[in-house]
Amino acid sequence: MDITVRSEAFGVEDRSWLGSAHGTEATRTITLDVSAFTAGTHYPNGYIPSGTVLGRITATGLYGPYSNGGEGGLDEAAGFLFNSVNVTEGGPDVGAPLLEHGMVIEDKLPENSGIDANAVTDLAGRVVVR
Repeated sequence: MDITVRSEAFGVEDRSWLGSAHGTEATRTITLDVSAFTAGTHYPNGYIPSGTVLGRITATGLYGPYSNGGEGGLDEAAGFLFNSVNVTEGGPDVGAPLLEHGMVIEDKLPENSGIDANAVTDLAGRVVVR
């Protein structure tokens, strides 16, 4: 039994990028392939921020950062990470919620979210990006 005193700091979730509550009650649980993300780009402070555009890796069914120039499924936007997720480089894959239906305010998405015109086209009919 470990009774060491520990402390943790928690930040406030910033979901200002959501355009409405529509779709937030029906997020889907997915698994993020942490090795597909780059520490300095996608999680410089140890968290992949909510609002990050995700793609589904065809070979594994896991999710990684969408990139129009990506390959293996990462070149097709599947949705947005709904909650920020704490990750460590070389750490295990982690579960996360995927927002795949709703409304998003593009200007409020986090830096390096991955949003581009092709992602908006991929998500058309499911997610309204304004």
